[in-house]
Amino acid sequence: MDDQAATLAFLADPASYGQPSLAVKPIDTHLSAVFLAGDFAYKLKRAVKLPFVDFSTLEKRHAACLAELAANRRTAAELYLGVRAIRKIGDRLAFGEEGEIIDWVIVMRRFPDDALWDARAAAGSIAADDVRDLADAIAAFHAAAETTPAHGSVADLDWTRAGNAVDLVRFFDGIACDSLDAKTAAQIAAHAGLIAARAAGGCVRRCHGDLHLRNITTLAGKPVPFDAIEFDDRIACIDTLYDIAFLLVDWLRVGRADFAARTLSRYLQRRPDEAGLALLPLFMSLRAAVKAKTRAMAGALEEAQRCFDMAARFLAPPPPRLIAVGGLSGTGKSVLAAALAPSVGAAPGALVLRSDVERKRLAGLAPEAKLPQSAYTKEASTAVYASLHARAQAALGAGHSVIVDAVYADAAERADVAALAPPGGFCGLWLDCPEPIRLARVGARAGDASDADAEVVRFQSGLDAHGGDWGIVDASGPPERTLATALLRQVK
Repeated sequence: MDDQAATLAFLADPASYGQPSLAVKPIDTHLSAVFLAGDFAYKLKRAVKLPFVDFSTLEKRHAACLAELAANRRTAAELYLGVRAIRKIGDRLAFGEEGEIIDWVIVMRRFPDDALWDARAAAGSIAADDVRDLADAIAAFHAAAETTPAHGSVADLDWTRAGNAVDLVRFFDGIACDSLDAKTAAQIAAHAGLIAARAAGGCVRRCHGDLHLRNITTLAGKPVPFDAIEFDDRIACIDTLYDIAFLLVDWLRVGRADFAARTLSRYLQRRPDEAGLALLPLFMSLRAAVKAKTRAMAGALEEAQRCFDMAARFLAPPPPRLIAVGGLSGTGKSVLAAALAPSVGAAPGALVLRSDVERKRLAGLAPEAKLPQSAYTKEASTAVYASLHARAQAALGAGHSVIVDAVYADAAERADVAALAPPGGFCGLWLDCPEPIRLARVGARAGDASDADAEVVRFQSGLDAHGGDWGIVDASGPPERTLATALLRQVK
């Protein structure tokens, strides 16, 4: 291996940056050495050769730096500034254009430690709107990512499974490890056809590959994923749902099941992929097992055990259920649907399908864009309900629970959605709320997918609208009380 002692000493020296009084903070990982200096960070690839990566020579490290730059400029161009040579001039090292190149570093813009999303999650400073923006960013990134049909195969997933099996047994009960490995192998085999079809159909792309909370920061108020995998296509070129599964697992790891459910629903609202939900238990289990072994290797054994337990639990999902939440505008349907989702069905919770969002999607608009009143025809509403129900049916067919959020004032629409549910797996909730409260809620909305205004609320008050035989929920109080009432109706 190349000797990097002189390079490491150079990067640790404040004088190397032309500021002798500058505080330089080193951060070490098994693959890199990062030096925080002023407004910048300098990332050196360690001269290592491991089963999954080879940085043993100058040429390989240079290529890896360029690959990392290209991979991460897709999501974090403002963060990744370039690749810079470290040169030897006589008996000293320097940045510059002259002298023998002895190593390369990636130059990044520095950001505060508390901007990392794992720190923000611990501090409780992440809001639902932040989660929405992150899901939107990931959906757009995946839509634009290069398709890689030669990857994401059964063999690639089995490679991850086998690696997990070797590593996990060092830290966890052997019988439990054998059971998890056998169940994982069985799931991969059972879904082999779907796995191959998704690769052929464009669902396997050059993704991030390591999409967890510590690899997300906030820049200019927006979430920015960074530190994408560049060194192994088996890790980077994966199913898009496998990519986001790591983030879902990490939300659950830090105790934010609500954010996990919100992430999945918002992502699929922007990038529909209900058929792929059949693979989500497998994908989340593989990701949880990876997290279990990395946390165990870091000495966080209690946290590692929780992740291991999640990996096993994900492979035994409960039967899918369908919940329909109806009611007039301003009754709080969307708030209740989002609150219910984490507790319904397989992890990370029920997929929420919302008529207001689906209407915008069918019109080719972002959820929070506005549609004119002329777009709210009977024909358009029929198309929205048909699309909602088709997507719900696809998700249920893939084994995933669904919450559909729409007015459902029409008895035929209520009958249609109830007919989609598996036997014994339907719950219809009708939210009831006086007009003054509905007017106040609609008037207070900002940046919402609903276009309903006071005129719509007053119009709906004149309708003979009710939930038929659906369970009536008093939604006039705070959201917590509405949720508690809904849960008492055995929604679980």
